[in-house]
Amino acid sequence: MSHAPSPARVLDAGFRSFEETWALQKQLVAARQAEAIPDTLVLVEHPDVLTLGRGSHAENLLAPGDIPVFEVERGGDVTYHGPGQLVGYPIFHLREGERDLHRYLRNLEEALILTVAHFGVTAGRNPGWTGVWTEAEPRRKLVSLGVACKKWVTYHGFALNVDTDLSRFTLINPCGLEANVMGSLSQLCGRRVDLSEVKPRVVEAFGQIFGRSFV
Repeated sequence: MSHAPSPARVLDAGFRSFEETWALQKQLVAARQAEAIPDTLVLVEHPDVLTLGRGSHAENLLAPGDIPVFEVERGGDVTYHGPGQLVGYPIFHLREGERDLHRYLRNLEEALILTVAHFGVTAGRNPGWTGVWTEAEPRRKLVSLGVACKKWVTYHGFALNVDTDLSRFTLINPCGLEANVMGSLSQLCGRRVDLSEVKPRVVEAFGQIFGRSFV
């Protein structure tokens, strides 16, 4: 059954620590469960941080140095967040007909495939791996995904490498992969792409794929 677009909001959290934004997510999840707020897409840029999902393997954390490391509720392995990366945390109440987390992940991928297409980058899925990858060889991973869900309210989400320092991925095996598979929009576009260019495209794509009307 199709639904009319649901009202939703965007919360642009700017440049904010992972720890602070993690606490914010939990507050928003509780508020969404109580129907005190509409579906909310949090967009944020973090200082350097490493997060370990529920499927993490210790051997994939190579040389974190003094970068903060957090164990979190999302699925997946270790990943890096840092400047130049657009991180999105959809706090969405999945409606009847949406309550399939595999489908939810595929929809996240589809929204981000649409987003990067606006910048002339043809991207898609890579069989056996969650995320968004360039179609052109050598395939580069542009988007990492890791989600959690509590009473059908989602949190955690995606990380899109916009103008990220890709050398930071050498601190880890990102999601169990070698660091050299990672790519960024700036790298692929041959110019510096700013997060401010990407945010409205993400919102537009999420509205289209998830049937939300962002205000």
